[in-house]
Amino acid sequence: MRLARIDTPTGPRPVVQDGDVWAVVVDHHAPVLERTGETHPVDGTRLLAPCEPRVVLGMAHNSGPADRLVPPQAFTKSARTVIGPGEPVRLDPAAGKVVVEGELAIVIGRTARHLTPEQVPGVILGWTVGNDVTAYEQSALDDKFTQSKNGDGFTPLGPWIETDLATPGDLAIDVQVDGATQAEASTSGLAWDVVEQLVYLTSHLTLGPGDVVLTGSPSTSAHVVPGQTSSITIEGVGTLTNPIV
Repeated sequence: MRLARIDTPTGPRPVVQDGDVWAVVVDHHAPVLERTGETHPVDGTRLLAPCEPRVVLGMAHNSGPADRLVPPQAFTKSARTVIGPGEPVRLDPAAGKVVVEGELAIVIGRTARHLTPEQVPGVILGWTVGNDVTAYEQSALDDKFTQSKNGDGFTPLGPWIETDLATPGDLAIDVQVDGATQAEASTSGLAWDVVEQLVYLTSHLTLGPGDVVLTGSPSTSAHVVPGQTSSITIEGVGTLTNPIV
């Protein structure tokens, strides 16, 4: 099932895809989706960020097996950095060089705290494409990542949420800049898998409906400058495209 948020003349609406239309629903997080009867065509309708998180977390040091030599760690990103497909990533010249990072993103479906491995699948609403934009020259100046991770538009999400993803542990990720592939990898390259990540994170804080976890960048980064366009494709999910300004 494909969930999204769309722009309509009367404001944003949560929707589910029914063939060639988006069907408006009351709440993505309800146990059973309740359609309102309002529909919009898939073609020509503007997609927004597919969720409105209160909490956005990114897994740090999760780019390969060697990262298991240290305990799992995570950083927070301001929810104000979240943008949708087609919206601009805005670079501050004072921040230095910037990379886009293609990552599988988890969208949480219900309140989660102190999860066991067996409970993890039940709290995941679905999966979307995440772009963990990073002003990487700032990382050496701030080990909390506040300066490097929180620029305007530094967390593109989209284009939608896929609720049925058979193998999240082995999905191809393709990162393009201006139509040319700059990085290719798979989620199988992550040091900490999805279950381990959510068990770890919820041992320290509560996650709730709509919250997002960026699962890590397995060598899926590419340098960008203003005037370029990034496109990140994750197998089984979709393609997220954003201009860099």
